[in-house]
Amino acid sequence: MSDVKGPRQRSARTKRAIVAAAHDLFTSKGYAATTLQEIAGAAGVAVQTVYFHFGTKSRLLKEVVDVRSAGDDEPVALLERDWFARLRAATDPAEVLTGWVRASGLILARVAPILAVVRDAAPTDPEMAGQWTVNSRQRRQAHAEFVTVLGGLGALPPAMSEDRASDITVALLSPELFLVLTRECGWSREAWEAWALDHLRHDLLGRSQAH
Repeated sequence: MSDVKGPRQRSARTKRAIVAAAHDLFTSKGYAATTLQEIAGAAGVAVQTVYFHFGTKSRLLKEVVDVRSAGDDEPVALLERDWFARLRAATDPAEVLTGWVRASGLILARVAPILAVVRDAAPTDPEMAGQWTVNSRQRRQAHAEFVTVLGGLGALPPAMSEDRASDITVALLSPELFLVLTRECGWSREAWEAWALDHLRHDLLGRSQAH
């Protein structure tokens, strides 16, 4: 058994090293300017090893995005993880909102820089344009799931549809706005969370539940 586990563990470590090297190079140099040879060198492996595990640069970037979003390389979808199950089970809308904003801050701190790479490459690279479309749709679906939980608790203002609430959440918790406030304005992640929570409390829970 150990003979099987050893190679698997080594393969997993190699993939993690490649993904980490790719993230650092993509975010520092950009997608187009980064070569698989450079990634292989930074990861300490042969370029053939990168091709073996990922095949193409675009697939490698997709893996970087997925790993940074989830925080690990486990094959468990973001909304199937324990932390979201706990939010689904919560009965206090304020607890759900606080938990979602906190989780969003942690996720954006990891993934926003690499998503900016995808966005910047999209206008001139059809594969990256497709990747950006997929990532945007996934973010919308995730925020819509959160809004559905709030709606199930009767927390949304009477005149607000779940679609409208999702629009607001997608905008306020966008990676672009996160980077503006944390990179350009120098806010800490905690300051961003407090700001986002304050606005979403007001907009999604209404004045009666916001305080």
